[in-house]
Formats: sequence, C-alpha cells, structure tokens
Amino acid sequence: MEKESESRHATPAAQAGPVPKGLAAVWTACFAVVAVFYLLIPGFGGERHLSPLGWLRTTWNPETDYEHGFLVPVIMIGLVAWQWKALCRAAGKGSFWGLPVALLGAMLFVAAHRTGQPRLAAGGLPMILWGASLFLWGWGVGRLLLFPLFFLWLAIPVPEFQQATTKLQILSTKLAQWGSSLFGVETEVRGTQIHSIGDKWKPLEIDEGCGGIRSLMALVMISSVWAYIADVPLWKKALLCLAALPLAIFGNMLRLTSIFVIANYGDPVFARQTWHDWSGLLLFYPISLALLLAFHSLLEGGLPWKRPRKREIRHVVNKHAEANG
Repeated sequence: MEKESESRHATPAAQAGPVPKGLAAVWTACFAVVAVFYLLIPGFGGERHLSPLGWLRTTWNPETDYEHGFLVPVIMIGLVAWQWKALCRAAGKGSFWGLPVALLGAMLFVAAHRTGQPRLAAGGLPMILWGASLFLWGWGVGRLLLFPLFFLWLAIPVPEFQQATTKLQILSTKLAQWGSSLFGVETEVRGTQIHSIGDKWKPLEIDEGCGGIRSLMALVMISSVWAYIADVPLWKKALLCLAALPLAIFGNMLRLTSIFVIANYGDPVFARQTWHDWSGLLLFYPISLALLLAFHSLLEGGLPWKRPRKREIRHVVNKHAEANG
C-alpha cells in the first residue's frame, strides 16, 4: 500500500522510463543549429556586431533593472534537466502543430535582423525550441517543456521599463513613511525623497531600483518557478505567481523602513551605505520567501512537504477501517 502511494507522488524523474534511442542526439542536433544562429550570427547592437544572445547578455545590468537575467537561462536549463527522464518517457509521435510555432519563431528571427530589433529574435527563441520539440516528440514533451522554455521571456528587457516604475516608486515612498512612523521616525515626503523632520539624516532618494522593481522582478521569477514545481491545481499555481506583487511591495516596505529607522536611531552613514546594499539579501528575500511559503501552506492546509505524507496516512487508515468494518 505504501509503495503504491509513493509511486503516485514520485517526481517526474522517478517515474520516467527508459530513454528512447536517438532522442538525445536529435535534441542536441536541433539545439546546435539554433545555437549557431543565436550565438554566432551578428546583426545587433550599436555597430551591429552582436548576436541575439550576445545583445541580450549586455542588457542584464543595473541600468535596465534586469540583473536577474543571468539566472533565467540557468534556471531554464535546470528545469529541463530536472525533467529529462520524464521527457524521455513522454516522447511519442510528433505533432504537426509544432511546425507553425517553430516557423513563427524563425520568422521573428528574420524580422529581427531586417529591422534591427533584437527583442524579436530573443522572443522567438522559445517558440523555435518548443515548436521543434512538439513537432518531433508530440504533446507529452510539449506540455513538459512549455513553462521551462518560455521562462526565457522573463530575461528579455521591456523597452522604457524604468518609466513604468514611477507609480511603484511613489507607493514605496509612502509605505516607507508610514512604516517609519510606527517606530516613531518623523519624516516628510517630497516627491520620491524622504526627509527627516529633525534633520537627523540627509534626505534619502527612492530611485527606480529602491522603489522595488528589481526585487519585484526577482520575486516574480522565484514565485513562477515555485508555482511550476508545486504539486497543486492550476488555479493555485496562478495565485502563487500573483502573490509576487503584494509580497514584493510588503518586503520592500520593510527594507526601506529598516533603513530609515537605523538612520534615525543609529548610524545614518551605515544605514544609507552598508545596510542599504545588504538589506535586500539579509532582510527582503528571507521575509519574502517566508511569506511565500506561508501563503503556499495556507493554500495547502499545511506545510507543502508534509501534505503527501498526511494523505498517505489517511489513505492507509481508511483502507484499514474498511477491512475491519
């Protein structure tokens, strides 16, 4: 009974069957062809000397607020590797519907070179890979690769992204002022600056990054992967993804509040320099991840890793009661 229950909750890798002959070779060949076009063929950048992925790599910097971009392909490859045996087991007869998807991605690549818009080429890459996988191995593989491959879209910077963060800056500034008032720190807001009423520290500017956009993007990435891996219904996965926005705002409010409190009651230089640089790692992410775990546990009715064991015990008890009844 326990072995039967364990098999239902096994990971995709544990449920996988033998690897079909030639699957790894075909996948490697397809990937190599795509890699040549995306890594070696220039056409983008100021002097049009960068390949599509070469250009994408240059955009992952503090100026674009896309510093998380380096992690996206690593996570994407990790998710594919995590499901590799399940992908081999799911491989079957290919579907014709994958061909138009792959062709659409290829058309975006061509259009990108003609127009000098590298975002089109980067956006078409998941379409090429997913469409080719669907065409070669069918819907079983396509379903497993849908999220990991299109996860790459989170690494593509959105044009004029910083201008869209103004409202988030203003919201973060007001929330930080309110949070500071709970600790007796009197402040005055002027635009996106917070001034100390008693001039105990120099005015602090809430810029685009401090407004929470970087932490929001990072938390969206984390919550998306969290929801994908979680063994919950689709509507609960959607809620876990959407939870990134309020959690990021709340976590960033606590981070900014801590800076103002330390500046008011402690060392203003330490607050605006050392603590400002390290508070995201030491305060924001631990609190945000803890809240995300709490929300997941609320949806599950308990800690996620304990749910399968509870079901197994309940299943065994019910069977035992029926046998004795």
